[in-house]
Amino acid sequence: MNTLKSQDLPALDLDYTLDVLIRLLDTPSPTGYTAAAVELIEAELAAMGVPSARNRKGSLSWEIAGRREGHVTFSGHVDTLGAMVKAIKPSGRLALSMLGGYDWATIEGEDVKVHTQLGRVLTGTVVNTKQSSHVHGPALRDLKRDASVMEVRLDEVTASASETRVLGVEVGDFVSLDARPRLMPSGYLKSRHIDNKAAVALFLALTRVLVQQPPVRSVAFHVTTYEEVGHGAATGIPPHTDELIAVDMAAVGEGQTSSEHHCTLCVGDSGGPYDHALSSRLRQVAARSGVDLRVDIYPYYASDGTAAWRAGGDFPVALIGPGVDASHSYERTHTQALEQTGRLMLAYVLDDPEN
Repeated sequence: MNTLKSQDLPALDLDYTLDVLIRLLDTPSPTGYTAAAVELIEAELAAMGVPSARNRKGSLSWEIAGRREGHVTFSGHVDTLGAMVKAIKPSGRLALSMLGGYDWATIEGEDVKVHTQLGRVLTGTVVNTKQSSHVHGPALRDLKRDASVMEVRLDEVTASASETRVLGVEVGDFVSLDARPRLMPSGYLKSRHIDNKAAVALFLALTRVLVQQPPVRSVAFHVTTYEEVGHGAATGIPPHTDELIAVDMAAVGEGQTSSEHHCTLCVGDSGGPYDHALSSRLRQVAARSGVDLRVDIYPYYASDGTAAWRAGGDFPVALIGPGVDASHSYERTHTQALEQTGRLMLAYVLDDPEN
């Protein structure tokens, strides 16, 4: 068996990866309001000459033909955490309904955008109802952060529900959290929503390589838009998929092996174990390609792979991704984790055991 040697792997364009990632991070796409982010991906693919197609649910797919039979699909999501306007308060401030799973405390003080039905975008800040320590003192420290005490303070002159409605705001408007991406000289990227726009940026960078160097088997990329609420990949996975590899962030924290500098293989999460044989093949390819792969289990986590399986997907599923600190908060990863994840993906689709 003459498999691809580590030094033979083509280089992934990290500058392009970071450029498109930061542009994606700066494009609001809370679950249910993802069209602008999908359009950005479509534009990148069109510039490469790669056709893509949206399904009726709003997910986007494209495929690079392989040299032999067989088909592997990579799935990732472009939707992010966010909120919707639950109510307009008598004060003119906005009550929120959460989109995705986060703790209210992690968005306190965050700048937001309110996307109105008429297309107007209003800015504001998430605050609590006892925000001033000079007024509320110990009551602020003891306050439990939940939906009942969190609100959006709009950057507009309004002091009543009627004045806010005049601005065009209504119940059901989407609220996006400002990502605030910052690439540091040390190689760290700080931002909200690295989960999971990092994977989508890697998909695009990988596509640029595969257009020039076709994979062994056909490779599809499936970008979903409802992962943060649990049903992203329940539809849309290509029916001829032989293997599904979900690419999502790897959660870093106490008791975990994941690292901001590494790619992680998740072998189990709240949905149970992923496919052992596929995970083992990824471990073997990582060893051959020089990827220092971490292996981890996440107790409070589920992926698009979980959604695809629960919807009846008849294929093995594995999960990989770059390590991300402070998941579902103001996150951070390192360019090394992006490079290592991209390298493993490239090695997996270019590795040719029959050559």
